[in-house]
Amino acid sequence: MNASAKPRAPLKPLDDALADLLAHATPLAGTDTVATFDADGRVLAQHCTSVLHVPPQDNSSMDGYAVRCADITAPGTVLPVSQRIAAGSAGEPLAAGTAARIFTGAPVPAGADAILMQEDCEALAAQAGDGLGQVRINAVPQPGQWIRRAGEDITRGAVVLAAGTRLSPAELGLAASIGLHQLQVARRPRVALFSTGDELVMPGDVPPEQMRPGAIYNSNRFFLRAMLLRLGCEVTDFGIVPDRRDATVAALRDASSAHDLILTSGGVSVGEEDHIKPAVESLGRLDLWQIAMKPGKPFAYGTVGNAHFMGLPGNPVSSFVTFALLVRPFVLRLQGVTDVAPKKIAATARFDWPKADKRREFLRVRHHPEGGLELFNNQSSGVLTSAAWGDGVVDNPAGQTIAAGDTVQYIAFSELLA
Repeated sequence: MNASAKPRAPLKPLDDALADLLAHATPLAGTDTVATFDADGRVLAQHCTSVLHVPPQDNSSMDGYAVRCADITAPGTVLPVSQRIAAGSAGEPLAAGTAARIFTGAPVPAGADAILMQEDCEALAAQAGDGLGQVRINAVPQPGQWIRRAGEDITRGAVVLAAGTRLSPAELGLAASIGLHQLQVARRPRVALFSTGDELVMPGDVPPEQMRPGAIYNSNRFFLRAMLLRLGCEVTDFGIVPDRRDATVAALRDASSAHDLILTSGGVSVGEEDHIKPAVESLGRLDLWQIAMKPGKPFAYGTVGNAHFMGLPGNPVSSFVTFALLVRPFVLRLQGVTDVAPKKIAATARFDWPKADKRREFLRVRHHPEGGLELFNNQSSGVLTSAAWGDGVVDNPAGQTIAAGDTVQYIAFSELLA
């Protein structure tokens, strides 16, 4: 070994790399006010506090009859129907010895302490002078049955949705249920995206039969842009940057002026044609990490002007996985999300993985119709088919073999791509 050669730095554990990244992810300044209808996927910038009970008053959870339990001591009791209460209407106090015809969602009249389902009742034909007729009660009610209490869902003054919540359809419904037609949300991160590599060609620019030797279609650009958009980012696509130092510097300088994050794929190694490292260092700073994960070892983080910079490996599966595990939580944290860790569940392997790797592995798998997880047969970092075929990954610790029947930790793509 050459005495002057520098010892190779140890691989950085993935959890340490993520912690370092998140330490730099200060939530962005500025908020947007958006209609609740349009807030799906956005991140709340302030708490949503209810100024009312939901439901606002006791109401019926069934179509049936509102009664006083004291009036019904045995099945077969017949009571006159004193009123009819539909949802959206206000009933009168229930007179002793009577029943009120009531419908789902209608307010429970004062004095009533139970609802009987209409299936437990028999409406009797109205006779002259009977008004609304009579009802035979065929079951003895219990106090409180089939009554939804005021504030059962949400109480007045409760924080219904906390700042930092990423909104989904259920949260939008909750916001609407307390009367919020607009929401204060975090500003969208502005992301500049470009690829490096003279070998890259855009689909549509050159037909397959005319591709020059060594050229490949730029698949990374498509899935990275889609993943950023799913995270709520505003994406500026800078296209493919030629493998030249001056072109790389110009693209970085241009991107840094109006973006919060610059994301690239390819060119983060230290070869003669990898210009990202010196270009970023000429404009800002760069940390080049070798992460103990497979796929996805090379990764870069730094700053260019006021913009964050992240460089992903060029191999498509490596780029896909490092985005999901490192870029995604960083982008969410920029928007104020606190819980950025994907959920893992225990699952049973239907495959053998007999050769342990020194790096933490993320194996592309999918659920088998008969239960458990099956493994894609080619786990190469260049085989993007594995990500399209699979529905998630197994998070396999370094040095760990897997035998069929073992319990493994599974992360669904729905956790990593949304």
